Amino acid sequence: MKNILVVFTGGTFSMKIDEATGGAVPHFSGNDLLEMMPEINTLAKISIYDFGKYPGPHMTPELMLKLSGDIKAFIERDHPDGIVVTHGTDTLEETAYLLDLTIDTEIPIVVIGSMKNSSEPDWDGPRNLKDAISICLNPNSRELGVLVCLNGEINAASEVTKTHTDNVETFHSLDFGALGFVDRGRVFFNRLPRKLEHIITGKINPNVDLLKAYAGMNDKFFRYSVDSGTEGIVVEAMGVGNVPPAAFEGIRYAREKNIPVVLVSRCPAGETLDIYGYPGAGKWLSRIGVIFADYLNGQKARIKMMLALGVTDDLEKLKEFFK
Repeated sequence: MKNILVVFTGGTFSMKIDEATGGAVPHFSGNDLLEMMPEINTLAKISIYDFGKYPGPHMTPELMLKLSGDIKAFIERDHPDGIVVTHGTDTLEETAYLLDLTIDTEIPIVVIGSMKNSSEPDWDGPRNLKDAISICLNPNSRELGVLVCLNGEINAASEVTKTHTDNVETFHSLDFGALGFVDRGRVFFNRLPRKLEHIITGKINPNVDLLKAYAGMNDKFFRYSVDSGTEGIVVEAMGVGNVPPAAFEGIRYAREKNIPVVLVSRCPAGETLDIYGYPGAGKWLSRIGVIFADYLNGQKARIKMMLALGVTDDLEKLKEFFK
């Protein structure tokens, strides 16, 4: 039997209804959860690492980087055949993307979550864990970077996003589609991830703000961000990469202070391009040194920028990370 490491970080997967509050809260450890799913032990030789019992919103960039370091230590010491990470779905895509950027390994790493807690009759945690182990056992899963699997759908960590607040069919790759799927333990791949890349660093700079453009937006949030000491800004711009003229002045203020600015779109799919030339549009943003971030969404661009700033604060080198 192959050796699979299951890393439990908390999230809805570990939760049950708390009688005092009437809401779901973290409760179970990794061993507790596996005792509730004894069939898992028939699939592989399972080892457990309890990283914590964090709800998704409690995960921080520093915790994500620590998780990455812990996983790399397990890979170097124990040489598992695959790794499954359970995680709260609210920040799952951010942690998965950070792991994808910082861990260079051939073995499968699959991040999963659960949209339903263990007190609900349709708890989806056991199925997602079984599917993830099946992915780890499949030889075609190697050298694909970090994968995300919920509801049987396999996606690349660099491409996937949470699209629905409560539906079990929530994680999708809106630009390129799923890599494949799991059906009753059988793993099918239809394509490879669009690209694999790594930022090898032991440092992360969490002092990066994320601002979303809206109709009539002015410069106040950009000025506040700069004046309060931010070291980077990610802007979710309109459409293909445009902002209102007054917001442009705020971005120009940030650039005059040598604060790197990365641009993504607030649209759920599509890339950013400097194809418009009116005031506040992409051509003007490009001229003042704003970095266009391809197909990344805001939360992923922020993860990448935080890691890149752990390597360099040189604008041209930062641009290389986002090419």
